[in-house]
Amino acid sequence: MDQSVQALVNYKGIAVVAWLAALFMLERLAPRTPAPPDLPPWRRVTRNAMLWVFNSGLSPLVVIPVSVWATSHALDWRPAWWSGAPGLIIDLLILDCWIYWWHRANHESQFLWRFHEIHHLDEFLDTTSAIRFHFGEVLMGAAVRALIVILLGIPIASIIVFETLILIAAVFHHSNIRLAPRLEAALQWVVITPGIHWVHHHAIRRDTDSNYGTILSVWDRLFATRSRTRRWAGMPIGVENRRELDIGRLILRPFRPRDDAAGGKAAAVGKAEESADGADR
Repeated sequence: MDQSVQALVNYKGIAVVAWLAALFMLERLAPRTPAPPDLPPWRRVTRNAMLWVFNSGLSPLVVIPVSVWATSHALDWRPAWWSGAPGLIIDLLILDCWIYWWHRANHESQFLWRFHEIHHLDEFLDTTSAIRFHFGEVLMGAAVRALIVILLGIPIASIIVFETLILIAAVFHHSNIRLAPRLEAALQWVVITPGIHWVHHHAIRRDTDSNYGTILSVWDRLFATRSRTRRWAGMPIGVENRRELDIGRLILRPFRPRDDAAGGKAAAVGKAEESADGADR
């Protein structure tokens, strides 16, 4: 890997870890919503961290090499004005719009939902929820993004800056920090806030299938997927009619046969699996 690219990756890692640590501490000092008393906090944090550690190993082995390969094979058609700071801004807008549609596809495709559901099975939200994903979703996302990079000739620097912003935004809008109501209301016009994204994790399907934005909030307004629901303190988090799983079942779940309803959401839970899942909480 080129030294300049490696330097950008290192800076990205430092920025994201520092941001995650800061908000992790802040949400414990001044949480917006108390965690359910029957939900062992450190068990779910450990579960989320294990998924993150596994995916972190995929980044240097697969995700970064795929991105570098895609940029080296990108079509050379971009005009001269699409470079420098203006080019970076255009790239970030394109990639943020792309991830809106990729996120939406993960909800609307039964196959993709099998993997994305692992993220939504978390029954409470905090900063660690932002890094909880199945490795299958990570790999498929990298492959689809590589196609976008090739077609649009997006440089590796834009990809790394975008990944940094995505992670910072995700940690922020999954967090349980307390924001002044006026501040959050103002921020919602520009970026995705916890108030918006917690509704996306509401354990009601119509809300789960809404609020797909990651950085900018404009996409949900533009494509009519913004939910009218407002976050409240006792809002149930998770997947409708499903329960949390232990780490082994989370990894294997996308590959197991099951009876899913339209759109990939499970409509029924087997009694044996339900009792086992309850014991894992």
